[in-house]
Amino acid sequence: MLVLPCFAAADELARPPVPAAGNVTLPLDEYNRLIELAGKPARKPDAPPVPYTMKRADLNFRVANESVQGTVQLQGEILHKGATKIPLTTGMAILDARQEGKGLPLALENGTHTAVLVGPADFAVTLDAGLPLSIEAGRASFSLPVPSAGSVRLALVVPGDHTNVRISLGLITSRSSEKGQTAIEATLVPGQPTNIWWTTRETATPVVPKEVRFLSDVKTLVSVSEADIRIAALADITVVQGEPSQFQIEVPAGFQITGATGASVESSEVESGVLTLKVTGPAQRSHEFLISMEKSISATRADAPFLSFKDAQRETGEVLVEGAGTIELTATESGGLKRIDFKEMNPSLRSLAHSPIEAAFRYHKQPNEKPALALEWTRFPDSSVIAAVAERAVVTTLVTTEGRSLTEIRLTIKNQAQPFLKVALPAGASILSAEVAGEKVKPVEGPDGNRVPLLRAGFRPVDSYTVSFVFMHSGAPFAKKGGSDLALPKMDVPINLLQWEVFLPEQYKVKDFAGDALAANLLPAAWLDVSGPEGAPNGMARGYSVSNFEVLSLLPGQLGGIVVDPTGAMVPNAQLTVTQIDTGAQRTVVTDNSGRWIVSNLSTGRVKIAVNAFGFKQLVSQIDYNGGGPVPFNFALSVGAASELVEVTAANGRLSGYSTVDLERLQRDVRKNPEKQQMAASSNVTNLQQRISGVLPVRVDVPRAGNSYNFVRPLVLDEETKVSFTYKSK
Repeated sequence: MLVLPCFAAADELARPPVPAAGNVTLPLDEYNRLIELAGKPARKPDAPPVPYTMKRADLNFRVANESVQGTVQLQGEILHKGATKIPLTTGMAILDARQEGKGLPLALENGTHTAVLVGPADFAVTLDAGLPLSIEAGRASFSLPVPSAGSVRLALVVPGDHTNVRISLGLITSRSSEKGQTAIEATLVPGQPTNIWWTTRETATPVVPKEVRFLSDVKTLVSVSEADIRIAALADITVVQGEPSQFQIEVPAGFQITGATGASVESSEVESGVLTLKVTGPAQRSHEFLISMEKSISATRADAPFLSFKDAQRETGEVLVEGAGTIELTATESGGLKRIDFKEMNPSLRSLAHSPIEAAFRYHKQPNEKPALALEWTRFPDSSVIAAVAERAVVTTLVTTEGRSLTEIRLTIKNQAQPFLKVALPAGASILSAEVAGEKVKPVEGPDGNRVPLLRAGFRPVDSYTVSFVFMHSGAPFAKKGGSDLALPKMDVPINLLQWEVFLPEQYKVKDFAGDALAANLLPAAWLDVSGPEGAPNGMARGYSVSNFEVLSLLPGQLGGIVVDPTGAMVPNAQLTVTQIDTGAQRTVVTDNSGRWIVSNLSTGRVKIAVNAFGFKQLVSQIDYNGGGPVPFNFALSVGAASELVEVTAANGRLSGYSTVDLERLQRDVRKNPEKQQMAASSNVTNLQQRISGVLPVRVDVPRAGNSYNFVRPLVLDEETKVSFTYKSK
């Protein structure tokens, strides 16, 4: 009876659904338990204790230059339903963020990058990140913030083979090296920053080169003649920033570069219309160049070119126009070109001019301006003028039994306006060396022959100077008997007198000479004096003495003698420098194969004579010279080094240690044995061998050995000189 009210109350609170028709039999305990459960309220499901979990973090980084870059891959699960804020990384520069290939927006809160993700669901986020790299002497390092995840794995690649990488708060699990790089894998402590470092080589941190900035100032001389336009440009370069190793100039169309020089120029080359000047000192703050070019013309008008340096920050310059020959020249300027008085021009530029100055201009190139100068001229006929002349040409040729010939041509040039000596070599010949006024030069090879640069306006000496070059020619070998011929190149300067000494192999008997040249003994001895004019500077009037005058018979104003060695043998090719002490005038002469020498046009007074020969001590003597009654002055050299000096005082031409009778005996021996003297090998043979072996890297001398034959040819005008002969083996 007491149970029924309780059951009635429970029935009112939660009435179970009406069961289907039928009877169910339950035990009383089970029935009571069901009644108890029916009376309790329903339980709500328990919420997860955390909104998300970070399961795994994979860090892949590579060291490049001065930074560490790579990716961070985070995997986890969102436990709560709806949007949940997930902290990702701290202390990294995030470059990009992606989830399932799509961009993921991030928020930065207190230095931590966070993302809002929707759950419950698994997530995978990929971050592109970067870290700074600290580089010190012998050490590189960086600090890596480690995400808070269940496990953190690091893959790192650093430069260098077998680099010893170390990690603080972590364990390196593998290490490998390949192709100049070291790769490691490590397990890190989650949520704890890790320091990573390794040793590097002791090299200075590379310096990023600064951008090159420079200013150019180009002073241009435009020379207009009847046949061509020549440009001479003096370029001053001031480097403001950087260290340029080369400068480039665009070559104007139709022009040919004939020279590019400068104290700092290492090399120059023209390729695809661009002149490149490579300099020896990139750190140098200033450079000076002299650039010359020319262009053939047939019209009566042209535009003057302006040389422009590529990438120059500022371009200024001056232009000087001159007309060569009988032409009337008109210059019309535009594009910011300003006409000025030629007296305001740079003195160095004015010194280059050798014709009347027609106009002068100055410019400062602006971004929107392009200086232009139109030239127009009228030609007037006039008589031809010789631009340059060779007073004398002294030629020495050595011919071997193989038919090869080595030839030196030494010209005494007077030049007014000619820029080059054009040399048309015989077929198969090539120039070995060239000198102008004692300075080595490099000939330019053109389609019509080789060109040797000459000194001219602004650079030429007041008087004549020496131009010499040596060339080699491969001829036909000598047989037992037959004929042969020799040829000298055609040169575009008139030659007053050409002297040619030919050395042929001594084992052949030579006769039947023919050709353009004459035997030397057919001309008067006065023609064959090759000493320089009075007042010529040292080295400018060098020549060779000749072998057909009597040493003891001198004319007024002449000075001469012979040079012998301690045994009394004649010394050929000895160089004598004669200086008149009162005036300072010098001239140089070289002894012939009989040791004889002579100079002319000397005045009475004190004279200093210096004698130099290979293998002998230098001998210096001061004498009182009487120009009205000259006597021979002769010298005996001592064996020794050229650096050793022997000073003597000569009187009445007597040789030290030799009487007049001895001198006459020596001369008789010379006359009796001329063939022996000619066949004696010169000391130049030793000189040449030393130079070929690299001992003395200087000009090539032609050895004087074999039988000597002398020829002359007056007035050679732009044509070859040929000599032919027959030979027979002795």
